Amino acid sequence: MIKSIILWVVAVVMTVAAAVYQKKTGPTYPVSGEKVVGTETIAYELIRTYNTGSRAAVKILAPDTAITGEINFRRFKSFDKWTHEPMFRSGDTLIGLLPALPAAGKVMYQVTLRQGDESVLLNDHPAILRYKGAVPMFVLIPHIFFIFFAMLFSTRAGLEAIVRGKLTYVYTWLTVIFMAIGGLVLGPIVQKYAFDAYWTGWPFGTDLTDNKSLIAFIFWVIALVVLVTRREKRTWAVVAAIVTLIVFLIPHSMLGSEIDYTKEASQTEVTN
Repeated sequence: MIKSIILWVVAVVMTVAAAVYQKKTGPTYPVSGEKVVGTETIAYELIRTYNTGSRAAVKILAPDTAITGEINFRRFKSFDKWTHEPMFRSGDTLIGLLPALPAAGKVMYQVTLRQGDESVLLNDHPAILRYKGAVPMFVLIPHIFFIFFAMLFSTRAGLEAIVRGKLTYVYTWLTVIFMAIGGLVLGPIVQKYAFDAYWTGWPFGTDLTDNKSLIAFIFWVIALVVLVTRREKRTWAVVAAIVTLIVFLIPHSMLGSEIDYTKEASQTEVTN
């Protein structure tokens, strides 16, 4: 009993740690930091994902009304020239608007703050924001739920196999079920809402989110087939758990859907 509790605690800690790492290292996680402008220390957070249908609002908290801002942007993967627009103030906040793009469209931008003759560039490297379609919560929440528990049961099954526990077969089944529902059923539905495509992984594209779900699922199916044949053959469960941990450490949305504007006629300026 105590051993099982310890293994569950280890599995939960590993799963949560992997999920947090995956989220914070992903290309949609905000770029944050601090810069000194005049006598003010400005803490900023630059968004990198936004729903389609309106211009993305980049907000910087700057209580000193003497501080003004400018946002510079151009479409990512394009021959566009940089567009420069002043930020407007709403109370203590400076707001800059990025151009509205379709789902999978990306825009790169930088924010400059000024006070008197001083000019401070907040982000030395342009932040890249990707637009996506809105995903209904009744689809997104179950997707997150099943993916999280697929990762949890995967880790727990691997640990159970290592200690040669009796429940390796049960946890393997649970992993396959949760992974199938979360990654191969709900995952494509989320993808369809967000980028109007059910599947952008192999063989149709390079989306690592789709590919890593498929790879992890294949390894667990192999582990399950082996265990159905011979319950004492736990090696594949350990291998599948390791592969799943590795692939799910890959940042979410890497090599995801994007529009290549270089294939279009070049523009001198991004229009609203």
